[in-house]
Formats: sequence, structure tokens, C-alpha cells
Amino acid sequence: MKRLLILLLLLGNLLYLAGCSGCSRSGSHQPRRSKRNSTAQTEQPPAKTPVDRQPVLTKMGSGPTEVAMKKENGVYTVPVTVNGTRMKFILDTGASLISISATEAEFMMKQGTITDDDVVGQARFQNANGDISPGAIIRLKSVQIGNRVLENVNANVVSTAKAPLLLGQSALSQFGKISVDYRRNIVTFD
Repeated sequence: MKRLLILLLLLGNLLYLAGCSGCSRSGSHQPRRSKRNSTAQTEQPPAKTPVDRQPVLTKMGSGPTEVAMKKENGVYTVPVTVNGTRMKFILDTGASLISISATEAEFMMKQGTITDDDVVGQARFQNANGDISPGAIIRLKSVQIGNRVLENVNANVVSTAKAPLLLGQSALSQFGKISVDYRRNIVTFD
């Protein structure tokens, strides 16, 4: 039932976005902020999945971890493993959440790496152009970057099929320090 609701939501969002001019070149998706309370405008999550569960950073090794980045089409991507699925994310310090498209979310649901229980709410997101897009907020069980693993990380699922994978602040802010070495094409997470 919940899966059907998600699919209907995604279909409705695609129809809503038919007139949308698309995402900005940077692809930055940020939760829409209210002028009163500056939080994402989300619907109430299901009672069985608490929204306030904080991400947890676990180290699989000691010291900083270096991750190779690759320049593709003018942006830098880094390898990230989400719930056991390897993907290439754009390193986007301007995005407030990890962002994946409906296509990736559907693939992960078919693989069983995302379930109905991982959906924690709905929100409307504003991209760098100011365009508003509806989407779902999901909880990712694990996000592995190099030898570091984050658990219980919120991400948004953008309704557009061509939305880029963005590694945003819901993951990046869990590290004490992040530095980019453009000469060696390395990102260091500390």
C-alpha cells in the first residue's frame, strides 16, 4: 500500500514538473525554507520511523580518509556506497541533503536496499535557480565514503528522472573537516 502511495506521489510530481524549467547547472537541491522558522516544509512522518534520529559516523580505520574525485562534465564526483549500492555523487557543499533521483530510488527499492519503512516524509525543495520541486525524504541506512560509514542519514528523492546524485550537507556536516586537493584530485574527510 505504501509503495503504491510512493509511486502515485512520484507520478503526480512528474506531472507537476512537466512545466518546470529543470534544475540548475549545479543541480543543487535545498529544502525550501520558511521565512518564519527556516526549516524544510515537510509533512508529518509515519509514526514508526522517528525523524529526529541523528546520523552516526563510524570509522572503519583511523585518521583521515582520502577519496579520489573525478571531474565529469565540469563537476567533481566521488564514489559513495549507499545501502550497499556503489554510486558516483557530485560533491555539493551547497546542497543541504543528499539528493537522489526517483530513478535511483526506484532501482534501490527493487533491489530491496530501500523499503517503505525508510520513507520519513514529504517536502518541497528549492534548487539554485529558485525553482520549487516536490519530493520525498528518506532515511539511508548507511552511506560509506572512503573508510567512513554514516548511518541514518536523511536524503531527498527528487521526482525528476534526470536529477543528479548530490552529496550534500546531511552527510558532509558529519565530518570535522573536509578539504579538496585539486592538484591530486583528492577529497580528504577528517
